[in-house]
Amino acid sequence: MTDLWSYRADMTMTDVDLAGYDVEAKDGRIGKVDAADWEVGSSHLIVDTGFWIFGKKRVIPAGVVSRVDHDARAVFVNMTKEDVKSAPDWDESWTATPDTRAVLNDYFDVYRW
Repeated sequence: MTDLWSYRADMTMTDVDLAGYDVEAKDGRIGKVDAADWEVGSSHLIVDTGFWIFGKKRVIPAGVVSRVDHDARAVFVNMTKEDVKSAPDWDESWTATPDTRAVLNDYFDVYRW
C-alpha cells in the first residue's frame, strides 16, 4: 500500500501536466483535473466536478489514483462517484496544516492503493 499523499511507485509523471485530463471513478466520469501538485509527501489533484455536484471542487490525494492513461487523457481513481461526492469540499484557502490534513486523511485513507 502506498502513502496517501504520494503517487504509486510505478507512476513517474512529474513532468506531465494533468490539467484538463478527465477523472474516472470506478463507476464513471466525475470531472476534470483542474490542477495537480507533485510536492513530495503532499501530491494531489484538484478535481472540478462541474455541474455534476454543483460546480464543487474536490482535492484527491495522489494515493487514490490507480492509473493514468495519457493517450486517453484520463486519470482513474479508486473511488465511486458517491465517494467523491461525499468527500470534503475543496477550499481555495486550503493549506496543508495538521488539522486540514487530518480531516482529509480520515476520509481518503480507505481508498488508497
